[in-house]
Amino acid sequence: MSSNKYLPAIISGFGAAVLSTIPFLNIFNCCLIIPGAAILALYLYQKTILNGYPISLSNALGFGLLTGIIAAIFASAFDILITYIAHTNDLVQGLPQSEDFLRQFNLGKIMDDSIKLIEEMASDIEANGFSPLYIVMITISNLIIYSIFGTLGGLLGMAILNKRRRGQF
Repeated sequence: MSSNKYLPAIISGFGAAVLSTIPFLNIFNCCLIIPGAAILALYLYQKTILNGYPISLSNALGFGLLTGIIAAIFASAFDILITYIAHTNDLVQGLPQSEDFLRQFNLGKIMDDSIKLIEEMASDIEANGFSPLYIVMITISNLIIYSIFGTLGGLLGMAILNKRRRGQF
């Protein structure tokens, strides 16, 4: 095994994280950017390490998952850094709409506690540019979502690249 076997996943994950910080482009994180990064990682892996041989299911799942995890870590770090510098983010800007939306469900004390927690995070971000709860929340949600879609992208990439290799694509 080569020592730089995982380099394609690291490069693709970092690229996906950079793209996820661009406004309006970050809308496509889950459905296009993260799976696309996993496909790109598999393509690079197949070309550099496998020398054109088919991609196995374990490689597809592993590279998809690794690409998703790398993208989640870097995307969370970029989001935290930008929030720290700007003292605002989507949570702070969308707080009034979120409150109105949650109040429509009339969930009682649970809703009131949720809104209070969100308001505390927003006030911490506006005052300090930093909220520990926001950091935990954004990191965990990115890890879960990006890992799932990275794995799906890995499976899709395996199907596309192996089919293409056989000349059936």
